[in-house]
Amino acid sequence: MSGGDVSGVAAAVPGCVHTDLLAAGLIDDPYTDDNEKKLAWIGRTDWEYATTFRHVRGADRVDLVCDGLDTVATVILNGVELGRTANMHRGYRFDVRDAVRDGDNELRVRFQSAYTYAEAQRDRLGDRPNAYPEPFNFIRKTACNFGWDWGPTLVTAGIWQPIGLHTWATARLAEVRPQLTVDDGTGTAEVRVRLERDAPGPVTVAVSIAGRRVETTTEGDEAVVTVTVGDPELWWPLGYGDPRRYALDVTLTDAAGRRLDVWTRRVGFRTVRVDTTPDAEGSAFTVIVNDVPVFVRGVNWIPDDVFANRVTRDRLAARFRQAVDANVNYLRVWGGGRYESEDFYDLADSLGLMVGQDFLFACAAYPEEEPFASELAAEARENVVRLSSHPSLVMWTGNNENIWGHEDWDWKQDLDGRTWGAGFYFDLLPRIVAEADPSRFYWPGSPWSGREDRHPNDPAYGTTHIWDVWNTDDYLKYREYRPRFVAEFGYQAPPAYATLRRALSDDPLAHDSPGMQAHQKAADGDAKLRRGLDAHLPAPRDFDDWHYLTQLNQARALSLGIEHFRALRPHCMGAIMWQLNDCWPVTSWAAVDGDGRKKPLWYALRHSYAPRLLTVQPRDGVPVLVAVNDSGQPWTLSGTVSRRTLAGVVEAQVPIGVTVAPGSATTLPLPAEVATAGDPAGEFLIAEAGDDRAWWFFAEDRDIAWPPPTFNATVTEAADETHVTVTAHHLLRDVTLHPDRLHPAAEADRSGVTLLPGESVTFRVRGAQNLDAAALTARPVLRCVNDLH
Repeated sequence: MSGGDVSGVAAAVPGCVHTDLLAAGLIDDPYTDDNEKKLAWIGRTDWEYATTFRHVRGADRVDLVCDGLDTVATVILNGVELGRTANMHRGYRFDVRDAVRDGDNELRVRFQSAYTYAEAQRDRLGDRPNAYPEPFNFIRKTACNFGWDWGPTLVTAGIWQPIGLHTWATARLAEVRPQLTVDDGTGTAEVRVRLERDAPGPVTVAVSIAGRRVETTTEGDEAVVTVTVGDPELWWPLGYGDPRRYALDVTLTDAAGRRLDVWTRRVGFRTVRVDTTPDAEGSAFTVIVNDVPVFVRGVNWIPDDVFANRVTRDRLAARFRQAVDANVNYLRVWGGGRYESEDFYDLADSLGLMVGQDFLFACAAYPEEEPFASELAAEARENVVRLSSHPSLVMWTGNNENIWGHEDWDWKQDLDGRTWGAGFYFDLLPRIVAEADPSRFYWPGSPWSGREDRHPNDPAYGTTHIWDVWNTDDYLKYREYRPRFVAEFGYQAPPAYATLRRALSDDPLAHDSPGMQAHQKAADGDAKLRRGLDAHLPAPRDFDDWHYLTQLNQARALSLGIEHFRALRPHCMGAIMWQLNDCWPVTSWAAVDGDGRKKPLWYALRHSYAPRLLTVQPRDGVPVLVAVNDSGQPWTLSGTVSRRTLAGVVEAQVPIGVTVAPGSATTLPLPAEVATAGDPAGEFLIAEAGDDRAWWFFAEDRDIAWPPPTFNATVTEAADETHVTVTAHHLLRDVTLHPDRLHPAAEADRSGVTLLPGESVTFRVRGAQNLDAAALTARPVLRCVNDLH
């Protein structure tokens, strides 16, 4: 349908226009085929939400509380305009005592098109450069609503957070800012409270935590209550201890002891700092929790759905479980998305996942004039205060790639002296964090090298993004970097086959079919995928080959980068791959696709992010063995490293044995008889120590004469699982099972398994039963590199 013929549609709140129209059957799914383009009119249309309600008036104060309006709204109660808003990222509160009626009331919220507003601001202030031809930098709204190189252009409008009346008397808790610190074994909870009053007089603020209660009485608008806790149990990040939390209760009472307001959270005692000490090779960037340096095994997080109301707590919990199961310990909330929800942070707190939150600026020059300066100050303070109680939050970052863009992306001439956001990143935001959340680390940008007279993306200092890999260079170039902390790096692949078949009606599917092209948003994305295949793998013969190989290449690229960065420990102390999740079905850098299915990359992350990692790395052109131990206990390993032919014949073998200290990496040189191949295209290395293995191939797969894919495969049913056992007759490279090709709910427990001759692996398939046994054990469901020769 086209715009202009929609009226009287039932609206869900929280929600947005797109999901309401979809629920009413008035539009097709924006995520399928090329419907995104057909629905562009929605973002350029004005909308109105209207409702009626009954209210019984009393003597108390009555506020209309709007937690989130998306975005340019006029709020009208009983014909009285209460106010106008232009910021999706903050809440608004209106005193409606004079507007609300005793009995029936009518509330209307009129939304102007985000385009109309943003384009008018752009015309008024002068254009600013950005990464995409959309005006997202001229409105305080989720930037990726306007499209990204992985996201659709679906510009939303609506009441995206709860809205309702709040009746109160005398005073309320307008702001609660707890700061929890630990010093010499004593925990301190300093709770700063700001009050809004409707009547004068003394009120009492009481704070309770860990069985201790302290109160203070004030006649002013602010209070500070400090509670000390002896020897508190600490909140630890995943893998270092329990993420212990305590209930913190703040109660406001009047002089007669009547409860006026209450605020409660689960909080944690811990210390977090980031070491940026200069050294001989630049300067460190090391996250230190409770005085323990932590290697960040991270993922970038984007909004999990374009339509925020569809991101439920259960959905977040499922995605977080996928992160934890992949041995991730850190989520970076990217600056083109949202300040994440209470559910998001509460789940992170409970699991011990560390979080870095970007302020919401991404890939563009942003004007600093009004109304943006005032809106940004209000937005930043509200969200800093809201999130400051969460122990999982370890740092604030001023923006995503804007300082780098100003330096390297030819912005300066286009700006011609106009503001671009520097005043926010270097002045306003650090002042707000220092005042409202002083125990949190602030970093002006990602990437950022620590000084304005230094290139912002210098890998020797601070945080760096690596995007020449993917954009212009092969992924082997990761090994040329010696970064201190990599905050973004990634490689593309299509989503799971079942996700493609649900979202696309292309028949047949092809990498260049219309639906596939509509769901490939990266500039020259297919050409870059092909360049990566050509460098490493045999040429695909059809779509099934292309799908398997591009997913395999993505997994290999990220494993290579991550294992290289981890092997540099302690010089490098963080790797945050781009990205964990998708917001819709798309060819992208994600490990988990838009339907929540794990790509082969996810399984590679689980291996490469394991707390204890055995990896073969080149040093001066010669392979060495590196053992990385992120755990808190020594790791004693013993085993062998052997050089073998493709037939499995051992040409040379040496024993290995070492104890790796907690939080360290140990490099083991290999003797020449193992490290040097007699026939690079016909030999490989394998390091084995207990259940740990590491492989090294001296040639690229495209140049190796792989033996034919001969194997035995059996299928058995076991309770609620299907077991597929593959026994190799010859060396089989990267055996992968794609059971979602047979049933969309089917998922295997592993992927990309390389087998020596005579070895077996059992894939455990969950989510569906009674699958076709013949199909489970044949192409295109069961794949390995060998079957391309």
